Amino acid sequence: MSMKHTFKAEVNWTINKGESTSNPRTFSRNHKVTIANKVSDLSVSAAKIFRGDDTLYNPEDLLLSALASCHMMSYLYICAQHNIEVLSYTDDAEGDLEVLASGSGSFKIVRLKPVVTIKNETQKELAQSLHSKANQLCFIANSCNFPILHDAIIQVE
Repeated sequence: MSMKHTFKAEVNWTINKGESTSNPRTFSRNHKVTIANKVSDLSVSAAKIFRGDDTLYNPEDLLLSALASCHMMSYLYICAQHNIEVLSYTDDAEGDLEVLASGSGSFKIVRLKPVVTIKNETQKELAQSLHSKANQLCFIANSCNFPILHDAIIQVE
């Protein structure tokens, strides 16, 4: 049996005074993303290479962070099922975006690089192996059409 869940996001952009969308070099890419019942809006722009504001989040940042965050939550869930006590988890994820001459493009690969600290030395090998199970459970990873690699390091404290 499956369950359907609906998520919503509102995107708002308004042209600034003096701007024109007839010139793709001049209009602002800055906009707000509002999600009901969240503590704050997201200020978003295009990536700097696409004439956006580099100090704001961009869709590529948000996709990469969604993948890394979803993988972490799936991994922590699987570790809890196996009674692995995780003390810390960090990830320095990166993704490669290929842009074609036509202006279209897509991510070609994402590399998640989690560094996980666990409490029990005897669970180190199991903790390492659970990253593949976490990837199978990750909703965001299951929605992507590019490879997501995991180069995990397991440490014991």
